[in-house]
Amino acid sequence: MLEYYLNIMGSEWIVIIFVAIIVLLGTNRLPEVARKFGKIAGEFNKTKNEVQNQIKDLPNTNLSITGKVENERQKLETIAKSLEINFANKTDDQLREIISSKIGKRDTNSN
Repeated sequence: MLEYYLNIMGSEWIVIIFVAIIVLLGTNRLPEVARKFGKIAGEFNKTKNEVQNQIKDLPNTNLSITGKVENERQKLETIAKSLEINFANKTDDQLREIISSKIGKRDTNSN
């Protein structure tokens, strides 16, 4: 029994795919498809860069939580301590809002 297989490396696949695209689409539609592919690639790169910039702009905050947290209030107070927020006389909702604004705050100097 003979086994037949193609020993095709990476660059040959690119040529095969390119020829298959030309056969399927024809030479008339190839520039149109290339333009659409270019637009898609450009949008992808633009979106990728925006997401990377948003992640980079997030503050690099290390929350140091030591010990066991028993309830929601203790968790909020522990996070508030890590972020140096005064949590006295504040409700849970107020603490959540302050913590969210402090963690989500962007550095306006980098834009």
